[in-house]
Amino acid sequence: MIICLKIIYHMSIDLKTVKHISKLSRISIEDEKAKKLEKDLNSIFKWIEQLNQLNTDKVKPLTSIAETTLRLRKDQVISKNIRDDILKNSPKDNKDYFVVPKVVE
Repeated sequence: MIICLKIIYHMSIDLKTVKHISKLSRISIEDEKAKKLEKDLNSIFKWIEQLNQLNTDKVKPLTSIAETTLRLRKDQVISKNIRDDILKNSPKDNKDYFVVPKVVE
């Protein structure tokens, strides 16, 4: 994440770039909305520039906001052989597999 932030450092977006991004995204955008997006994106980049000024040399990277470890359990097979019971629910009678209606032509 830090690498990505360093790449866009000192970046600003103009109206032409917003229009180009919307064209690449196949999103139709009006001029007023594009101007608002330009302003919003530039404020986000300014905030990222502020973050880049922080000294994070002694900070460990965060892998999760919940620093918990999962409890391990022993793997056990608890299901029974219920294949025949499941196949009884098939809409059509077949003893080898579950038959469903065709959905793709």
